[in-house]
Amino acid sequence: MSKALKIIECPRDAMQGIEAFIPTKDKIAYINSLLDCGFDTLDFGSFVSPKSIPQMRDTAEVLQGLNISSKTKLLAIIANYRGAEDALEFQQIDFLGYPFSISEQFQLRNTNATLLETFESIEKVQDLVRIKGKKLIVYLSMGFGNPYGEAWSPEIALHWSNRLVNELGVEILALSDTIGCANTNNVTNLFTSLSAALPQVELGAHFHMRPGTASPLLTAAYDAGCRRFDTAFKGIGGCPMAQDDLTGNLDTEEFIAWLSSNNLENPLNLEAFEQASKAASIFFN
Repeated sequence: MSKALKIIECPRDAMQGIEAFIPTKDKIAYINSLLDCGFDTLDFGSFVSPKSIPQMRDTAEVLQGLNISSKTKLLAIIANYRGAEDALEFQQIDFLGYPFSISEQFQLRNTNATLLETFESIEKVQDLVRIKGKKLIVYLSMGFGNPYGEAWSPEIALHWSNRLVNELGVEILALSDTIGCANTNNVTNLFTSLSAALPQVELGAHFHMRPGTASPLLTAAYDAGCRRFDTAFKGIGGCPMAQDDLTGNLDTEEFIAWLSSNNLENPLNLEAFEQASKAASIFFN
C-alpha cells in the first residue's frame, strides 16, 4: 500500500533569515492563511535563542493567534533541551524538530556542540517528548554533502540514522540539503539506502535549490520512496552558507506543478492555496 504524500510548509525557514523584524500580527495572519490550505504540517516557528534567530523571538505570541481548529499539525524547531522545555509548554504543538548535522564543523558552528554531545542532547529531548505525548523529527543537516571538505557518504548518514532510530527511537528523519549540493545520484542512493535499512522510519526531504531546478531531485526522491516534502512559498529561505545567493527552499508552487506534471494527487485545497500564494507575495515583498 502506497504511503500518503505529506507536504510540510515551512514559513519559519522562510522568515528566519529576514533581517527586518516582521510584526507579530502579520506573521499570525500569514500563517493562518497557510493553515487553511490543507498542508500536513506547518513548520511555523522556533524556540531558540533570540540572539541567534531574532526574527523568531515572538514564536510563543504567534502561536496564541493561530487557528488551531485546522487539521494541519504544528511543528516548532529547537536546538537544545531548554528549547524543548519551552516548546512543550504549548499543547498546540504536535512536533519538535531538532537539526542534527552529520558534518561536525557545521554542528559546532550552529550549536557549539559536537556530534556526540548533540546526540546525547537529542536522547534527553526524546525522553521529554515521549512523556508529553508528542513526536520528535530529526533533520539530518548537511545530509548530501558539506562545504568543509569533510567526508560524506550514504554510509555516514546511515550510521547516524541507525543510532537515532535504533538507540533513541526516532521515527521521522528529514534528509536536509543544507547548502544545495544534492544531485539525482546522491538523492537516489541516500533515500534507497535508508529506506532499505530502516523501513519503519518516515523519511522526508528538505531541499535547498535554485528556482526551476526541483523536478529531477523530486523525481529521484519520490522514486526512491520519499513521500514527505518540505516546501516554502516563493522558495524563500535556505542557508546563508550556500555558495549561491539564489539557493533557497523548495518553492511550494514549483512542487505543486511537479505533482501535476507527474499525474500525482494534490492534497491541498486549491482555492485556499491560491489565496495563500497571493498572501505570500505580499508578505515577502
